[in-house]
Amino acid sequence: MLKPKSNITFERVHFAYECENVLRGIDLKVNVGQSLAIVGPSGVGKTTLVDLLLRFYDPQQGRILIDGIDIREFSLKSLRQNIGLVSQEIILFNDTVKANISYGTLKPDFDDVIKAAVKANAQDFILKLPNAYDTVIGERGITLSGGQRQRIAIARALLKNPPILILDEATSHLDSASERVVQDALEELMQGRTVLIVAHRLSTVQNADHIIVLDRGEIVEQGRHKELLDKKGLYFRLHQIQARDK
Repeated sequence: MLKPKSNITFERVHFAYECENVLRGIDLKVNVGQSLAIVGPSGVGKTTLVDLLLRFYDPQQGRILIDGIDIREFSLKSLRQNIGLVSQEIILFNDTVKANISYGTLKPDFDDVIKAAVKANAQDFILKLPNAYDTVIGERGITLSGGQRQRIAIARALLKNPPILILDEATSHLDSASERVVQDALEELMQGRTVLIVAHRLSTVQNADHIIVLDRGEIVEQGRHKELLDKKGLYFRLHQIQARDK
């Protein structure tokens, strides 16, 4: 059974989809309790990197370790029970709010469901629904707004309480007002966990402990936000483009 302290190591990881090389020789360590942001242009392998940690795929070369153990030695169930995922494509079911928050947690206590919703900034809107926590939200949560769906997903991750957390473009589809509320909830969720953040908006990763910049499947820059700006490299150029587009 995997019970990680949550040090994560990528050792010379290569991955390709058929003949298309996506990641080339990735060496990376994320220490326990650290937040790592993964940024770069579209199509450079950011989401693929975290998909490998979840074992949606396995690398063709190299290996990924948690606390010094190759993740292929753990069962998929054990591995994924210890990793929380909040992505831009939220998986919700045609079931109640309570059931959607509880998904992935064995025999959750309803009081714990409520506590998770409060921490996720979801309690206020849930109580305004026709049947509160017993409201059926439709397939993929169609009756909820984008920000509400994200907060249900965050509450689910809080209830699961995993030591490792992946945030994959978790606020990319939200308007500014919703993004602020969701970002506050994410800050609560990140506390005390080892976190990997895949982000397009560089404004969301400025406080990360460490940032890596991917380009053409390789880590081309790494450091903290200010250090990367001072280098005047790819991160700086992406930051300038986004600042102009605001």
